[in-house]
Amino acid sequence: MDAVASSKLSDGIDAPLWMFWKRRRYVVVVMAFLGFMNLYLTRVNLSVAIVAMTENRTVVGEDGSVAFERDFDWSSSVQGYVLSSFFYGYLVTQIPGGMLAARLGATNMFGTGVAGTSILALLTPLASYGGAGWVIAIRVLQGMFQGVSFPVMHEVFAKWAPPCERSRMVMLSFAGIYVGTIVSNLVSGILAEALSWESIFYAFGAVGCLWYIAWAVMIRRTPQEDRFITVKEKEFIMQSLGNTEGPVEKVKHPWKSILSSSAVIACVTANFCNNWGFYNMLTLLPTFLKDALHFETQSSGIIAALPYLTMSIMLGVAGYLADWFQIKGIMTTTQVRRNFNCLSFISQAVFLTTGAILLDTIPTIICITIAITMGAFALTGYAVNHLDLSPKSAGVMMGLSNSFGTAAGIGSPILTGYLTPNKTGEEWKMVFYVASAIHMVGFVVYWFWASGELQAWSIEMQERRTRERKGYENKASVED
Repeated sequence: MDAVASSKLSDGIDAPLWMFWKRRRYVVVVMAFLGFMNLYLTRVNLSVAIVAMTENRTVVGEDGSVAFERDFDWSSSVQGYVLSSFFYGYLVTQIPGGMLAARLGATNMFGTGVAGTSILALLTPLASYGGAGWVIAIRVLQGMFQGVSFPVMHEVFAKWAPPCERSRMVMLSFAGIYVGTIVSNLVSGILAEALSWESIFYAFGAVGCLWYIAWAVMIRRTPQEDRFITVKEKEFIMQSLGNTEGPVEKVKHPWKSILSSSAVIACVTANFCNNWGFYNMLTLLPTFLKDALHFETQSSGIIAALPYLTMSIMLGVAGYLADWFQIKGIMTTTQVRRNFNCLSFISQAVFLTTGAILLDTIPTIICITIAITMGAFALTGYAVNHLDLSPKSAGVMMGLSNSFGTAAGIGSPILTGYLTPNKTGEEWKMVFYVASAIHMVGFVVYWFWASGELQAWSIEMQERRTRERKGYENKASVED
């Protein structure tokens, strides 16, 4: 069922959408939002903490002499490897996560991912004093736990999100990424100044463990398994999803068709290009603010949070607009995905380039903020697109797509480390130019190859053809 037909059905609940607790599908969204927030609290905190861990502190001796010391004497390249190491583990579990979601339970896997990451965050201070190698090991393991998050949540949305609400539900959940980034940047800087850099990991690790308990108690993998959902809402969701509902089944994904599909290649390319700039800013924006614009640790954390505040707001707007344009018939699903995604890419390229050319505190921060904010429209494009192509294969496609996005997360901080050996503003300009060029590549590929239609090779389309053939055969049998 498409978005227009889905929008004509009713869930039987007489309450506005903002009263999320009245609708179980939006309780899932809110808890997913908080889950993604916790994932990014523990992912981003090292970006701020590493500044405090490696910066010089003034120490005055008893004789009045002044000296400088720091906890860890890690070079710029070593810091790049520490920051990028998360993505090595993150890469490993992307595709397996999508493949195992239906079998092991997508909600179970998502909860375990958050819990595992949080426990490892609690162990990070101890690992740090063992050396950079131990921190890298912790981050790789955290990446492995978090690698399942996006693929398995696509499996959850395939069971819970009606087509007429698909974009907004996915985007509202993903907003937790940016709220987590905001909170992590803000609170990490404050904790580092007021207490110690170790307190950053203890605080966020504990919060993640508490979230896991709530998730395990409240959320079920499908509407059929939820004890608190109303009959009318369950029927609304299942009818909207058509033949994608039903008991957990063993799914045989059409891998050859998936890997050769131009629509899937467009999603993969867009994921890589968007994540190159996103992860570069996510992991290194506090460092850029300190090196090129000369902010202090706490100030860099606060300023680095600003773009993600505006983006978290824009995600809700972009998701609503994407659904609205489809429901009103103003744009097809393909046009929504293509236009939103490509608007984002060209905007990011323009503003990142402009910010680099100006390299002045206020104008550059404004340009970076606008560029990151416009990334919300890219997520409304390629990130939701997998659910359009084949809901039953959306998890594995997201795993494939995010594997290439993860490769960008690995490469961008390392390349930035090599491009900025002296940490000067001129060196940082090249980092922004590279990101802008990569966004333009994504713009071209996605514009020409993207599709928002259910694919001919999809499991759903195969099932539809089988039903039609059986119906024709039964009709012919009756006539005979």
